[in-house]
Amino acid sequence: MARERIAVIGAGISGLASAWLLSRHYDVTVFEKNDYIGGHTNTVDVPGDQGPRGVDTGFMVFNHRNYPHLKALFAHLGIESQPTDMSFSASVGGGRLEYAGSDLNTLFAQRRNLFNPRFLRMLRDILRFNRTGKALLQSGDVPQVTLGGYLIQERYGPGFRDDYLLPMAAAIWSCPTHRMLDFPLESFLNFFSNHGLLDLADRPQWHTVKGGSREYVRQMLKALPEGVHANRRVVAVQRQEGQIRVITDDQGEHAFDQVVFGCHADEVLGMLEDPTEAESRILQCFTYQPNRTLLHTDVRLMPRMKRVWSSWNYMARQRTADSPANAVSVTYWMNRLQALDESRDYLVSLNPLIEPREETIIREIRYHHPVFDQRAMEAQKQLPELQGADRIWFCGAWTGYGFHEDGLRSAIQIAGRLGVSPPWSIPREATGYEAAQPAGAVGTEAS
Repeated sequence: MARERIAVIGAGISGLASAWLLSRHYDVTVFEKNDYIGGHTNTVDVPGDQGPRGVDTGFMVFNHRNYPHLKALFAHLGIESQPTDMSFSASVGGGRLEYAGSDLNTLFAQRRNLFNPRFLRMLRDILRFNRTGKALLQSGDVPQVTLGGYLIQERYGPGFRDDYLLPMAAAIWSCPTHRMLDFPLESFLNFFSNHGLLDLADRPQWHTVKGGSREYVRQMLKALPEGVHANRRVVAVQRQEGQIRVITDDQGEHAFDQVVFGCHADEVLGMLEDPTEAESRILQCFTYQPNRTLLHTDVRLMPRMKRVWSSWNYMARQRTADSPANAVSVTYWMNRLQALDESRDYLVSLNPLIEPREETIIREIRYHHPVFDQRAMEAQKQLPELQGADRIWFCGAWTGYGFHEDGLRSAIQIAGRLGVSPPWSIPREATGYEAAQPAGAVGTEAS
């Protein structure tokens, strides 16, 4: 009997994992618009002291507590990882305020902050937010308000909001600080709690992939020697009697039994002809933030004080989250993140405040990250009604919190509905996400 044919649109973690899992029982074809496979898994070679080194520009880190499926996938593929330092710094107002959280020396790198009322109140508010956040989650009675509304209601100071909480959150989600204010409080607290961010000590050990994150993509592609097409943009998906037709930008027309959309939610409606009322209503709720990303070596995009240089460095011109024009600006110090022992500093900057010198730019990339406002989180709860309807499925990091584990989990859940399980099992208690199961989940599989 001929195997059913499935098209997977998009080859980031979600689409690639879907194809990798389903290919054992189905005839799978993958269509990817980019000229490479991997989506946000995008490793670029740079000239190192002893030869080329792979530097990650999108997906960079994971931990064992919150990424159980990714950990299991890497173990299955034989992917090696190494511990990394997830230190964080903030540089605001052209260096008028700079600090890092590594130790007291970096926290008070600017000694005047020992006597700065705004800075000292920020520290007190951090302790209060962590304490009350954990208490709210334990009580099960978290106010159904936005993060911004809660900060106003509880009278948190502007230093805490603009110099600590929003910079850290914006760096995590690659989202402008003003948009983080619209994040639902309960989801925000769940994420911070699961990742140990409401604790000063109990934080997970983070890891990077040795050689760059492309190593896992290479291993997965070995199981998909044919049927993976880069530089092949899907322009239309048409539901017809008994089949689904996929039309690509090279005038190709392909017939399939089922389709898995592994692309961004906001791209689906541009491809799917005659979407149902439910598809239009739900998918239009997901929006994305474009982030210009530069791999370069210009250290002017790091904090002025080298003492505070960290793995993640939030950069801002002013001390306010109220300007909607401000995209988040973050510089990742890849030497520290990926343990690159190089004489040159390799940096990845999102939306740089100043343009790196032209001769220092190695690669420019534009990524898009999902925005998790109240509308998107409510739409996630309605996603199950779309899954499998008319033989069409939806997966992606946007169904959860926007991270690699979310994308992989969504692929595993769809594969499960199609009768395919991953070659590993994850005990429910082993995951760090159970307190906030992604609302787009399509089943009850332990994840």
